[in-house]
Amino acid sequence: MTPAYGRLREVTPFASVVLAENPSVMTLEGTNTWVLRAPGSSSCVVVDPGPLDREHLARVAAHGPVDVVLLTHGHADHAEGAAEFGSLVDAPVRAAADLVDGEVVEAGGLAVRVLATPGHTDDSLCFLVAGAVLTGDTVLGRGTTVLDGSLRDYLASLDVLADLPPGTTALPGHGPELPDVAVVARQYRAHREQRLAQVRAAVAELGGSPTARQVVELVYADVDRSLWQAAEWSVRAQLDYLAEG
Repeated sequence: MTPAYGRLREVTPFASVVLAENPSVMTLEGTNTWVLRAPGSSSCVVVDPGPLDREHLARVAAHGPVDVVLLTHGHADHAEGAAEFGSLVDAPVRAAADLVDGEVVEAGGLAVRVLATPGHTDDSLCFLVAGAVLTGDTVLGRGTTVLDGSLRDYLASLDVLADLPPGTTALPGHGPELPDVAVVARQYRAHREQRLAQVRAAVAELGGSPTARQVVELVYADVDRSLWQAAEWSVRAQLDYLAEG
């Protein structure tokens, strides 16, 4: 099925998504730009405007007015278009640099609570709203994420998501929504612990201080090589974690 790029798709009574046309092995079908609006509200919140694709930004802007733009993290596929989009809709852009864990942003008729969830990146945030959580790349709709930050932080962030009430819907930065983020967070943690054991074994087998690439070649031998570069990021985070003791 061809992805419906540019169309507003309602996921919950308060959350709709516009899919950016930037598919890749890293972004799956593309970046999910979320439009949040309480029923009856004239204005909305936009989360992750996506890449600097002016056609995509214009399509999202058409669903305004926009009270505030929120970013889950600073990677270009989520945030490259944010400054231009903020100017286009005359709304402030807020991210980890000026949002505090636990802070509540009231906009679009909603109360959006900020969750600091570093690990995928040091600046990763999730946003909890009305029985759902926007997870950015901390939890994806399909597969697992790469680490461009600290594994120790990431495991703690997964624990935060695992403690959310049962049935909290995950609205991810890529891929389809998931019915229970706590279940997925526990699965992600088990996967990370399994990978960590494999990396530990690879280090012992290789001896000395192997590079992330050497570990990837051993641990990810059965994974498509197009994903090895991303795997190196995660392995580097795991090697740092093991070195910390």
